[in-house]
Amino acid sequence: MHSSDHKAVLEAMQARMAVRRFLPTPMPEATVREILRCASAAPSGANLQPWNLHVLAGAVKQEIAAALEHAFWHEADAHAEEYRYYPPEDAEPFAARKRALGTLFYEALNITRDDAQGRQRQSARNCRFFDAPVGMVFTIDRRLEQGSWLDYGMFLQNIMLAARACGLDTCPQVSIARYHRVLARHCASPRPKWWCAAWRSATAIPMRRS
Repeated sequence: MHSSDHKAVLEAMQARMAVRRFLPTPMPEATVREILRCASAAPSGANLQPWNLHVLAGAVKQEIAAALEHAFWHEADAHAEEYRYYPPEDAEPFAARKRALGTLFYEALNITRDDAQGRQRQSARNCRFFDAPVGMVFTIDRRLEQGSWLDYGMFLQNIMLAARACGLDTCPQVSIARYHRVLARHCASPRPKWWCAAWRSATAIPMRRS
């Protein structure tokens, strides 16, 4: 690897961040395909390649976003995650890290701790993929074991780094996995799946990095 390539890889790793404001600029299909082609070089035990995804754009993304947002505002109690993503609230040091991030996050948005409606409105933006022109929804076959989830993480990281190398930003999320029944109605899968994550990818609205 040439020194310039080495530097580019490190820069992509350090520049990656979760962005929640995007420009509406459409992404060429060829760019999406190239990102996914590169990401699929991720290693996986016994070459199982456990990843499966749905790329959403245009009217399809808008339809799914509207269904998710309706569920968020009007059917929240009817939906629940199929698996635990976060540890128990008293598990340290993880709980302290989560609280610290939450404080920084909402302070940056000028949303106070007692502004429940403001926090809800911000959370609802997850359902719209933060207005990015492309969203991705990821699933994993229910027959696969924990090792494949680890492999999946390397594939997801590859997507983020490849997007960054293309001058694009991403934001991984798990929040809409709660609405897996809504997603299942819109994203057909041949076998039972865990709905494990969602992504959006686009050009970020320029923001000062802290």
